[in-house]
Amino acid sequence: MRVRSLLLIFAVPAVVVASSCAVNPATGAREFSLVSEGQEIEMGRQADPVIVAQMGLYPDSAVQRYVRDIGLRMAALSERPDLPWTFRVLDDPTVNAFALPGGFIYITRGILSHLDSEAELAGILGHEIGHVTARHSANQMSRAQLAQVGLGVGMILSETVRSYGGLASQSLGLLFLKFGRDDESQADELGIRYMTRMGYDPRELAGVMTMLSRTSQLASGGGRAPEWLSTHPDPDNRSQSILDQVAAGDYAAATTVERASFLRRLDDMPFGPNPREGYAEGDIFHHPDLAFRMSTGGWQVNNQRAAVQFIAPGGNAAVVLTLEGGSPEAALQDFASQEGVAVGQARRETVNGLPAVRAGFEAQTQEGVLAGELLHIAHGGNTYRLMGIAGGQDWPSVAPTARAIQGSFQEERDRAVLARQPHRLDLVDLRATLSFDQFRQRHPSVVDPVIVALINQVEQGGSLDRGLWKRVVGQN
Repeated sequence: MRVRSLLLIFAVPAVVVASSCAVNPATGAREFSLVSEGQEIEMGRQADPVIVAQMGLYPDSAVQRYVRDIGLRMAALSERPDLPWTFRVLDDPTVNAFALPGGFIYITRGILSHLDSEAELAGILGHEIGHVTARHSANQMSRAQLAQVGLGVGMILSETVRSYGGLASQSLGLLFLKFGRDDESQADELGIRYMTRMGYDPRELAGVMTMLSRTSQLASGGGRAPEWLSTHPDPDNRSQSILDQVAAGDYAAATTVERASFLRRLDDMPFGPNPREGYAEGDIFHHPDLAFRMSTGGWQVNNQRAAVQFIAPGGNAAVVLTLEGGSPEAALQDFASQEGVAVGQARRETVNGLPAVRAGFEAQTQEGVLAGELLHIAHGGNTYRLMGIAGGQDWPSVAPTARAIQGSFQEERDRAVLARQPHRLDLVDLRATLSFDQFRQRHPSVVDPVIVALINQVEQGGSLDRGLWKRVVGQN
């Protein structure tokens, strides 16, 4: 089928291919495109609420306005000022920034906590604006469509993407495809173009690349790679390339850095994962905000904003916890109303003093029959669905552990857990230069010294001049 499809594509008359060429608004180059500007905008608009629902918005409205204002002013100076530009700060601890087609730009609080100036922020935003103005996602999508691979395959491989369907799923699928080095270099160049039009010092973008390189090196030593690397090639050596470009250009008037005012906006920002949204400790999963706890059963925990997944060691089964509307009975009826789902006899029971409804089910999917058991529990004014699920043949062997996980759901009463708070950034105003070791000793942090050095963009053997510097405070 694939060979046939390719033959059909290459049999398209040359005049049709020629009519698909367009001028890149940022570079002036003519290039092949199967995606119109209207389609770009529609993809971004449909995907935006999905991104927000999955990752959440950072709740500080002042920070949201601050980032949005810089982004909008910069986008207005780009070659595509009339796009519906949207800039959002996501409440996510990972070091990440990304763009969707049509002008939808996202940065995480995780990357904000690692930046050192407003100019660095402008460099990040300018880089992502560059991906949009140069139509990198649209061009990549066109190439994928031409070869009959890419997003279609990405949708098959990703349940998260496939579940949304349509243009939104295609936009989300783009997040799983790395930009090539040529696109990244071009986005760096465009980022410099846009940030310097607003007077920001372009050398600050080089500092961002150095920080990202150090973050990736730290992750390669056993930690988690920054999410930036899922959509951007390794930033190593890009810092020097940016400095070379700056040296070759005329940017003498671009000197704005705004370090102190930027850092003050980060004071008290959560750092790292927020335990109030759920965390695993030993074999117990706690959720302070929703005041429940449950056993992990020794299964791997994947805590997302929309669901908590407890995944069996072999990956062949899971217990998925979600919040549902209405009573337990109504939530069960809602589940049973889905096409291809057969739900067994409902049984009312009490789970650790909480009213609940349990029922087995089977679901017909393209991959075969799935089987499992539903437990709907009422707690704290909410209804929780705990869905144990596996392949039809696997369910009998995993059912005892899945039921034990479901049945462990209970009210959280531990006051220490209920009071648990995230680590936070705390600014220290130095009145004299200190070595890094002196700073760490006089102003201790609850994270490893290598992290303190990273978020301050200094070396552990270096020194910190007078001014504002970050540390991380909170419970160990």
